[in-house]
Formats: sequence, C-alpha cells, structure tokens
Amino acid sequence: MDVLLRQLYQDRASEEETLSILLVEKEFLPLSVTDGFDVVIVLINHHQTISWEVKHYKLGEKRVSFHSLSQAVMHQTLIVGNHRRLVDWLINGKIVFDRNEFLKEVKERIDSFPPGDRTKKMAIQFTKMLRRFEEGKSLFQNGHYFDAFSNMMHSLHHLARLSVINHGFYPEVTVWEQVKKIEPQTYILYQELLNSEESLEKRIELLILATELAIRSKTEIGSHHFLSLLETKEGELFSIAELMSFTEVEDYCVDLELLIRHLVEKGFVTSKKVKTKVEGIEKTFYSFKK
Repeated sequence: MDVLLRQLYQDRASEEETLSILLVEKEFLPLSVTDGFDVVIVLINHHQTISWEVKHYKLGEKRVSFHSLSQAVMHQTLIVGNHRRLVDWLINGKIVFDRNEFLKEVKERIDSFPPGDRTKKMAIQFTKMLRRFEEGKSLFQNGHYFDAFSNMMHSLHHLARLSVINHGFYPEVTVWEQVKKIEPQTYILYQELLNSEESLEKRIELLILATELAIRSKTEIGSHHFLSLLETKEGELFSIAELMSFTEVEDYCVDLELLIRHLVEKGFVTSKKVKTKVEGIEKTFYSFKK
C-alpha cells in the first residue's frame, strides 16, 4: 500500500513548482477531518492559476483524496482560519517531500505563532463573535429561539478560538480541549450551557449576558490589529469605504462596519459628521481616539 501511495505523489515531487507534500492517514490520526477518506495527500505548489484542486483515488480498499493547493491559499488559511481541516493537516500531517525545508519552516511559524499573525487572527475571531452575537440577540428579541441559540453558540465558539489564539496557540479541531486547559472559566460556561436544565429561552438569556461580558473584556485584544492600524494614522479622518479598502483589514472587512460601531460605542474610535452639499445630509468619518 505504501508503494501505491508513493506512486501517486512521487512524480509530482520532481516538478519544480512543487514545494511540499504531506500525508494524513486516518488510521494514525483519528481526530483529523478527512471527509471519510482513509488517506489525504496535500501538495503545496507555486501555482497561481489553480488555487485548490482535488482528485479522488481508490488504492485497494483505501480511499485517497489528493489536494493540490497554492502557497498563497495555504498562507491565507493560516491567517483567516477558514479551512480548519487544512490547518490540522499542516500541523499533524507527515511530511514526505519538502523542498528547501519549506513546510518545516511553515510548521515552525505555526509553533512560534508570530505576534503579527496572532493579532490579525484575533481580530477575525472577534469580529465573527460580534456578528454572531448581534444576529443571535436580534433573533431572540423577535422570538426565533432555535436560530438565536445556534448563533449564540457560534459566538461562544469564536470566543473559544480567540482565547486559544490569545494564549499563543493555533485553534485545533478539538478547540474546547484547548480552552479547558488554558481558559477554564470559558470552558465551564460552555459546559454549563450544554448541561443546563433551564428552558431554551432562559439559556439564551444567560448566553447573551455571558457573551456581552466576554465581548467587553476581549474588546481591546480583539480590536488591537485594527486600532494599531488607525493609531499610525492618528488625526486623519476616514470614511467607512476608505477603511474597508485598507489591505490590512481585507480578511475581516465584511464585518468591519459592526466592529467600528462597537468601537465608537466603547470610546476607542471617534465619529465625526461632515456636512455635504445637500442641506440636512451629513457624512460620517472616523478617527483613532487616544
């Protein structure tokens, strides 16, 4: 079987654009997400035209999924965290080819988790937590309890990932096991909500209160990436369109309006109204507040 597996990827290893190849075998990594396949092969390349390509194979009784993806997609995933299974594969997969120790350096970067990567990932998780919280609260107020509960639980999951990142680790598939060790109070809250015998309505009320407190306590660290960007432009006024056009915030610009509104309410950002040519219409601009 090992010989057949090697035949799938060994020719690709000789191609100049191939940077690294790794294997994820479900037999040895039972917690890894492989979408029902026995083996996942991941090939990282220089391709810019093909961002992510998948092929399926059958080797005897084993099903194999072969993923070819670009270096750019891999790096984006590490920052945004939109493909957690890929992060898991990169962390736990077995390297079978590594040109100039490319993937070894990636793994070392994951282990060291540089502060720049960390603050951006926290901003992404914080804005997602805000989004889910706002939607959940609105649904609850309008009597849609099941959807409200779902959104509030998602908000709590983003809080968990934010907590893990803040402690210098990448969120893994078993993120609540990580939270249990590094921030037990958040884990206890999650456990109590799952095991509570209170009514669904009461549980959502408790979730809203707990999440509001969490958002308040995490605002500074969750907004640090965005606020540090604004701080370098202190005194300047920006429209929402200008702020959303900053390349540094493109990974969370979809929720930037919500973040800015929250930061204005909490006094971290100042809003200023500027008159337009039309009487009675003012345009809003934002700036950093010391």
